[in-house]
Formats: sequence, structure tokens, C-alpha cells
Amino acid sequence: MTVVLMWEARAADGRGAELLDWARAQVLVPAPARREYLRAPQDRVLVLTWWNAPYDADLPELPEPAPELITRAVHRWRFESVVVE
Repeated sequence: MTVVLMWEARAADGRGAELLDWARAQVLVPAPARREYLRAPQDRVLVLTWWNAPYDADLPELPEPAPELITRAVHRWRFESVVVE
């Protein structure tokens, strides 16, 4: 099974690039099979990590950034890949 962890945060005004750099510098052990970074208006940063693991596996996640770097708590979701035939 493939599990995808989604991490999304909104940076403080004008700090989107800094938040993205912070997210990219975070080390996950073990490393995910794949990791992707996205950004959106309002300095939002999204990180998706793919894992070959059961849905309820204990997987490393990105932590909360420093409070002054974000405008609200980080949002996290967990998904499983679905095969459509």
C-alpha cells in the first residue's frame, strides 16, 4: 500500500520563501519513497511525502515550524493511494 502524508502551512507575510526553504531542509528518517513541494498564493507551502507502508504506520512527519514563521498551526492529512480499474 502507498500512503501519502500531506503537510500544509501558511507563512507569515512575506516569509513564504523562507518557509519553503525550512521545509526542504527537514530530514525525515527513514526517508520517504518520494517527496514533493508545492506553493500557493498567500505564502502557503505544501509538502507531500509518499511511503510504502500500511495506512496506520508510524511514519515521520515534518514538525511545526517556529511560531514566527507561520500564521496558524500546520494542517496535516493522511491519504492512501487508490487503484481505479
